[in-house]
Amino acid sequence: MDEHVPVIELNGAPATVDDLRHLVQTNYGHFSAMRVEDGGVRGLDLHLARIGSATLELFGVPIGHERVRGCLRHAIGGRAGAWSLRVNVFSRALNRDCLAAASEPDVLVTVAPATPSSRSAPLRIKSFRYTRTLPHVKHVGTFPLFHFRRLAQQAGFDDAVFVDEADNIEEGSIWNIGFYDGGRVVWPDAPRLTGISMQLLQAGLARNGVEATTQNVSLSQLGQFRSAFFTNSSVPVRMISCIDTTAFTSDPTLIAMFVQCYESNPAQPV
Repeated sequence: MDEHVPVIELNGAPATVDDLRHLVQTNYGHFSAMRVEDGGVRGLDLHLARIGSATLELFGVPIGHERVRGCLRHAIGGRAGAWSLRVNVFSRALNRDCLAAASEPDVLVTVAPATPSSRSAPLRIKSFRYTRTLPHVKHVGTFPLFHFRRLAQQAGFDDAVFVDEADNIEEGSIWNIGFYDGGRVVWPDAPRLTGISMQLLQAGLARNGVEATTQNVSLSQLGQFRSAFFTNSSVPVRMISCIDTTAFTSDPTLIAMFVQCYESNPAQPV
């Protein structure tokens, strides 16, 4: 594979322009993004569970794990090394005039060289009042996420975090957020996507005896925390230097502990 030309396959075969036309015309579906290293993915079972539940909810039809894995394996083609893989589930059979009807799902897989898994610079975050539609689903309605990220950058920040009407922290634009008070990890209790990297980090924390809890975290309470951090499929852990005017400590020892907990989850073969 030419490293500069991504693989794009639909249902295990090269995708054509006509195959992709529906994606342009109808912005309805969901996806999961993952990092593949030498044919293995940390949390592959979690990705498959996410894809299965979202497909049933959005299209009314179950999708078998082995069908999805088969598409992944075919797209990877036995390649070694690190790759960025994205699975989009949509339906060319979807009738926009009869959306209540079940429709057969299609599986689009793209494979491209992986981006670096670690970035050192802490992020400066700006809060915005916004809650995603169907926050528990990783759906393709991403326009507001990038719009708020753009507004944050225009204001001199790096990215956006969302809060509800009571100013309780929910989630970042395309990432989860967690806090550390010096003794335990605190996850916000609010509408959000429970990301795969978040779940892997939670499992690793429990495995290594690090206390973690879930509770409401409002903007007014941010000063109670020593550190804040970002986690998503591209960067398992990245520190946050501030949210609005509240500053946090970026502790390399804490980052190392989080990374160790995340990496304690073994890769699962595709």
